[in-house]
Amino acid sequence: MTAPTETLLDLGWNDHFSVQVSDDETAQCHPVRVMSVHRGQIAVAGEGGQRFVSPYIAGALPTDDHPTVGDWLLIDNRTLEPVRVLHRMNLFKRRSPADPRKDQMIAANVDTVFLVASCNQDFSVARIERYLVLAREVGVNPVVVLTKIDLTDSPDTFVAAVHGIEAGLQVEAIDGRDPASIAHLAAWCGKGKTVAFLGSSGVGKSTLVNTLRGSESILTQAIRKGDSTGRHTTTVREMHRLEEGGWLLDLPGMRELQLSDASTGIAEVFDDFELAAQACKFSDCSHTVEPGCAVQAGIKAGTLAPDRFARWRKLATEEKANAARTAGRRPH
Repeated sequence: MTAPTETLLDLGWNDHFSVQVSDDETAQCHPVRVMSVHRGQIAVAGEGGQRFVSPYIAGALPTDDHPTVGDWLLIDNRTLEPVRVLHRMNLFKRRSPADPRKDQMIAANVDTVFLVASCNQDFSVARIERYLVLAREVGVNPVVVLTKIDLTDSPDTFVAAVHGIEAGLQVEAIDGRDPASIAHLAAWCGKGKTVAFLGSSGVGKSTLVNTLRGSESILTQAIRKGDSTGRHTTTVREMHRLEEGGWLLDLPGMRELQLSDASTGIAEVFDDFELAAQACKFSDCSHTVEPGCAVQAGIKAGTLAPDRFARWRKLATEEKANAARTAGRRPH
């Protein structure tokens, strides 16, 4: 995980966190970063090295924030127990697969998110859009990483499909097994920087992590021949040291990512439709059969894509349903 010689700056400490710590807390506590989350304990690292501590904060309510991977904590010098979670720069979360009324924290304090997709039949524009919405919602810089370019004779086709989502989106097409190919990713992996990977199982995330780390320590599994998809190879949310000096969060593959409070992200990713909708005759236009619908007019004129419209409406409907469930939660 880390060596005892790691400094706070090496771990990603910056002014955003230092200004939150009072003089009294500095005298009684020390900061650590959450490196991995396990059942009943979390691994943390600081200037004193690494250790496992309890994930439970004394006096915290069930509704309070609890530590997740990437978080910064204050640890009591005497008891070595967590005191509080420092305010995050950002937080990735999703609807809990076990209970859609609850959120599940994924990772905190990320500088860049790699949206990983493969150049094979599992490639999905809709899935990339979904991940992009998540990145835009939390304000983290996204980079689409297209893997397995060795499996196609036309990687430019996949790059063009991504640029069809957003013209200025950063895209890197690579062979995850080739260190020379992934050198293009080094710009986001420097000292103290944290990158996260989002992508479904089987897209080559674990292989890419191994190459970035110069290690084969992350388990990889072959994809299924029938549909080019894979099984989950990451079971613990964990930060890995990169050769460039940064940190990588290899997250469990999420084939079905239920968005949570993502209206802003949807508006940014589908800004063409959001802008057109402002010109609709009716403010509550469903963009289906109403007269004076600027969205349908755009589709008929060819300025708006019908397949993109379907994906926009699907995400908007999902977000509306999630918001209704959130509003209907009962207090704990």
